[in-house]
Amino acid sequence: MKKRLLGTLLSMVLAISALAGCGSAENQEDSDTGSVYYMNFKPEVAEVWEEIAEVYEQETGVKVKVVTAAGGNYESTLKSEIVKSDAPTLFQINGPIGYQAWKDYCADLSDTQFYQALSDKELAIKGEDGGVYGVPYTMEGYGIIYNLEIMNRYFATTGAVVGSIEEINNFATLKAVVEDMQSKKEELGIRGVFAATSLLPSEEWRWHTHLANLPVYAEYQANGVTDMQEINFAFQKNFKNIFDLYLQNSTTEPKMLGSKGVNDSMAEFALGQCAMVQNGNWAWGQIAEVSGNVVKAENIGFLPIYMGLEGEENQGLSVGTENYFCINSQASEADRKASADFVYWLISSPTGKDYMVNKLGNVAPFTTFTEEEKPADPLAKSMLKIMESGKVSIPWIFTTFPSQTFKDAFGGALLEYAQGTMDWNGVVSVVQEQWKAEKALLNQ
Repeated sequence: MKKRLLGTLLSMVLAISALAGCGSAENQEDSDTGSVYYMNFKPEVAEVWEEIAEVYEQETGVKVKVVTAAGGNYESTLKSEIVKSDAPTLFQINGPIGYQAWKDYCADLSDTQFYQALSDKELAIKGEDGGVYGVPYTMEGYGIIYNLEIMNRYFATTGAVVGSIEEINNFATLKAVVEDMQSKKEELGIRGVFAATSLLPSEEWRWHTHLANLPVYAEYQANGVTDMQEINFAFQKNFKNIFDLYLQNSTTEPKMLGSKGVNDSMAEFALGQCAMVQNGNWAWGQIAEVSGNVVKAENIGFLPIYMGLEGEENQGLSVGTENYFCINSQASEADRKASADFVYWLISSPTGKDYMVNKLGNVAPFTTFTEEEKPADPLAKSMLKIMESGKVSIPWIFTTFPSQTFKDAFGGALLEYAQGTMDWNGVVSVVQEQWKAEKALLNQ
């Protein structure tokens, strides 16, 4: 009797163990699937992200939860959500400064497919250990916009310095071309090579921020840093090179530039009064909307901003973003994988790519997009073409500039220089002193 009872009990234990084992296997299988919780930054596309989540679940069976922070409250919302047991698995940061704030939650993305598909891997946010912790999903870029129709007119002139836009790949060549074009402006039917260098107060951002980004970045690189409490403005001669070229070969006399705004410059370009203007890919809409615009989409493109920096023959545009995908390092392995798979689906599947470009409005910097799938905007196309050519993009480091006060002082000095009431050494002193003073205020 005891033996039979013992045998029965043993059989029951084995059966229960087997059932438990089956249950564990099923739970493990479900766990291995993982899920995605995306913390969205932009309220204006919240409905699009929710639609994407539904479509993705229908296609793959993987659950995607989307929570959108109210405008201006992303950081505080993320702080409250990231510590929960059901925390975001996919979120975004705004650049290197954002990475410093969130690095404890940023997983290394080096082995992910979406990082491997990034057109220019130098654009990713990297840690001191060389790991990749943020991958940009949309980009903006700026450089020298040109009108190819006018450039082709010049290439056909007697004694033209070069015969094609592709031959302009450094400052020396650009300077020679521009000065020759300026001497032939009547023959070319233009008022000047460059649009007016807008120096109206509050309209100088193309110079004290965008143009200054290049020499300050070069100084950071030379010192092996990503920020400085004081700068020497070590590459000020390079800044002066291109700024003088703008001033001396434009539609407007330098002394009159204090009354010119960016809209004036873009109108001059749109109306065919000049051949070039410094601005970004966002400018196409502005150009196209000018009444009487004569610039055709097929005739517009970018040149990098050449100023005589070493190795600039391989330089691309100044490219940046405040939109980087990060995966929560504290999430489960299954959820991290699900999040990485979701992002790759966005940039590789026909459905995902359509949402990225046509509904979210992103200029997605990935090699997975064919020419037909890229934005129709001609400046966005030109930017992507340069990025994919192997040229090295200049990252946006102007986010480290100390303050608007610094920028205003810099812009004011540039106007005085253009008007002849301050020499260049005075401009350099303003930059050095104002940078140091404003950085000191930040540290108080």
